[in-house]
Amino acid sequence: MKTTLLAMILLLALSTKPLQGEANAAPEQVVDTSGKKLRAGTSYYIVPATSDVLGGLALSGRGHKNCPLDVVAVDGYQGQPLVFTPVNIKKGVVRVSTDLNIYFPVETTCPQFTTLWKLDDYDYSTGQWFVTTGGAFGNPGYQTINNWFKIEKYEEGYKLVYCPSVCKDCSYQCSDIGIYEDRYGKRLALSNVPYKVQFQLA
Repeated sequence: MKTTLLAMILLLALSTKPLQGEANAAPEQVVDTSGKKLRAGTSYYIVPATSDVLGGLALSGRGHKNCPLDVVAVDGYQGQPLVFTPVNIKKGVVRVSTDLNIYFPVETTCPQFTTLWKLDDYDYSTGQWFVTTGGAFGNPGYQTINNWFKIEKYEEGYKLVYCPSVCKDCSYQCSDIGIYEDRYGKRLALSNVPYKVQFQLA
């Protein structure tokens, strides 16, 4: 009887502990609108997560300041395609909670700037941190801290986040990315209200 009781207690104790390796499991893979894994280096449209809204993301100038171009949400069409490059370039799939470079694989009217996303300097006139372009590819660390973004699960879709892990000793604020609308359009900016999105193969 004692042996049976001891065996049951041990079995219960073991069943309540996570399996070894579970804590270090890779983050969940991001999937596109057809349920397929998002692939690094492949072009996708970032579109609203609600199927009844037609829109996407594109590049746009800012009045007298035409370059670098800002990232804006557009209505009525899918916008321009984007490519994701994980911090570990050997990884072929895109996962949630993983640092990414995001860029538009297109030619622009600002050839002196890359189309790689980066967080712009604080805009005192609006009180906003906007997502613009002109970032530097790769080289994770202090010098490129503004160039890294993440995808996170959000309700039935996803959201974009600025919360880089590429520099442990750097000081920065973590925030969702939402939309700030002004005379220059619906610009992506740090926000308490995330822009809920999904990914469509281009």
